[in-house]
Amino acid sequence: MRIGRWVRRWRPAAMAGALTTMLVVTACAGPGNGTAGGQAQPAVTATTGAGVVAVVTAQAAMTTARTAASPTASAAASAARPSASAQAPAAPVPPPSGAAGSKTRLVTFVNKTRQTIWVAAAPNPSTPLAATGWVLPAGHSVTIRTPNNLNTRFWGRTGCVFHHGVGHCQTGDCGGLFQCKGWGQIPATLAEVNFDAWEGLDFYDVSMVDGSNLPMYINITKSSGGTKDKISKNGCVPAGCTKPVHCPSALDVKVHGAVVACISACARFGTDQYCCRGKWSSRAACDPAKWPVDYAAVFKRAEPYAYSYVDDDATSVFTCKDVCDYRITFGITPKT
Repeated sequence: MRIGRWVRRWRPAAMAGALTTMLVVTACAGPGNGTAGGQAQPAVTATTGAGVVAVVTAQAAMTTARTAASPTASAAASAARPSASAQAPAAPVPPPSGAAGSKTRLVTFVNKTRQTIWVAAAPNPSTPLAATGWVLPAGHSVTIRTPNNLNTRFWGRTGCVFHHGVGHCQTGDCGGLFQCKGWGQIPATLAEVNFDAWEGLDFYDVSMVDGSNLPMYINITKSSGGTKDKISKNGCVPAGCTKPVHCPSALDVKVHGAVVACISACARFGTDQYCCRGKWSSRAACDPAKWPVDYAAVFKRAEPYAYSYVDDDATSVFTCKDVCDYRITFGITPKT
């Protein structure tokens, strides 16, 4: 997904010729102001079980637009932020009943880091969620119920302080609110989702196009269509496992002298080449190997299944058939 005036062209290799989409991005751990989709009112429960999905449009004419804060403004906004303090999670909301709730999805957030994470979702009036902010202490999980056709982004905020729902976060902040009313400040790792988007398919991905603040991977926990999970329960694919981002100093985002996130080259430097704009906008020209420095590799090495730059779709977009539940894990692959 892209921020500001950027546009991402999504052409999964597995669907070449069938889909051409313009995709836009997800999570208060991600850039901008986002949207979601759906109708049944989701509910927060105390169970486990789900992952996340990406923003998509199917076939040549279908597109999803993304707008967000400019890279320069977002980088500047990553300045000094105080340390964290927990806020009680939102009260559980009963799940929808009857037929209206029969095709809802469960998305479970799991915190395998050593810090409290404040999970966020970008609101979408078309598919409202019961909440757009949750506290996730280290070692805990929280499950939400979503509309069948949810279209949004999720992300994790860090270093937050909230009083009566108002405060700020060191990363992923969304307007200083515990319950987000828009997309979050970059850089933040995003879980992008679009449920029941095209011919009964869910689309989902992890995006670090705008940078990363937390390690993240997504699993399918249930699929009525029999879809196989492409990512192991510990965040591995054949190309590698989930590791910390080893951020070059040129991309560091610091608070009080400590590195709290790693911003993208586009957001940090703003050049057309790093942002895949202008004469570098075509798929052939949008090639990190041709950049002055291949900063996309920094993110791809950490999460081989995630978007590392705008056209990194061939290995980064996943699908699930029919009604699926997901688990979004914040954390790296355990050492064996």
